[in-house]
Amino acid sequence: MKNFLPAIACALFLTAGIAQGQVVVRIGPPPRPVERIPPPPHDHPNWAWHSGYHRYDGHQYVWVPGSYVNPPHSHARWVDGHWVHHGNGYVYREGYWR
Repeated sequence: MKNFLPAIACALFLTAGIAQGQVVVRIGPPPRPVERIPPPPHDHPNWAWHSGYHRYDGHQYVWVPGSYVNPPHSHARWVDGHWVHHGNGYVYREGYWR
């Protein structure tokens, strides 16, 4: 029984950082750097800009630069992903097409 209790405590600790299938990061992301948005590619003037974001790699935040992408249809608008304060940590909400 003594060996079983540490395993239960460890499992509870690891699952405490998960909220509805999402990983909760205890430390908030750093401030976003100023991102210079270049003009759209010459061959694709209607492509949408996906802003850069901080990704958490399990140890630290890593900046992922923005890029242009082809929208799924002509009137589609991209809504950027962002970090949201959730309980006692932060959860990343993925971007989506609207």
